[in-house]
Amino acid sequence: MTPPRAAACALALCGLLAATACSALSTPPTAPRPPITRPTSAPPSPKTSAAPSSALTEAMAQAALVTDADLGEPWTPTQGVATWHDGVLKAKADKRECQRLLDALYADELFGADAQPRAVVGMDDEWNKAQMRYQVLERPSAEIDKTLAWLKGLPRTCAQFGATTTTGAVFGVQVTEAPLPEAGDARQGLRVWLTGQSPDGEPTTLTLDVAAVRVGEDAISVTNGGFGDVQTQATQTAVQLGAQRLTQIRKQGRVEI
Repeated sequence: MTPPRAAACALALCGLLAATACSALSTPPTAPRPPITRPTSAPPSPKTSAAPSSALTEAMAQAALVTDADLGEPWTPTQGVATWHDGVLKAKADKRECQRLLDALYADELFGADAQPRAVVGMDDEWNKAQMRYQVLERPSAEIDKTLAWLKGLPRTCAQFGATTTTGAVFGVQVTEAPLPEAGDARQGLRVWLTGQSPDGEPTTLTLDVAAVRVGEDAISVTNGGFGDVQTQATQTAVQLGAQRLTQIRKQGRVEI
């Protein structure tokens, strides 16, 4: 039998619990409850489109070329390599640091032998008997800038020097800087004169416009030369139009063929 005191305590405890329960049911909580969220699967990772290839394809390079149709009269598709190419440019410089320039002009490789052109076109100026070669190629931008820096220094290091051709003819060479339009990301222009005698003893001068341009990680090289009048304006037009065209081709990212 339960003692009277214990029974009284039990009744008091039951009353307290009942009062607490009623208070919990009737009194709103003093602090907001955290929202209940249903478990979900991990959120999907954001969709990313595949990065377009950065390689300059042959089709893109071909589409970026400047041709005789762009330059207009008197330019026509070339009929072959000009005679002065072998007759004058294949020569030995009397300054060691200037041999690289002659070799680059002869091989038509301003950016080095390992920078194979993706696309190249030759054009002839029928009025002045000049010839232009225009190239588009891909090259790391740091390597392109090294070439541009080398070209920029030539009017100082190779302002004047002598060159002897394979036939024994001696030419005096003069190198100056030539202006170019604000095309591409970086650029350098030169004008080169090689003055000597023709096979019949007449004074003769071969004039060459040389231009190199960086457009991102692509490069453009232009040589425009001849024994007569060489149109610098044609060189500048080719540079400006070519840089714009190459930029547009790169933005498109592909070429429809």
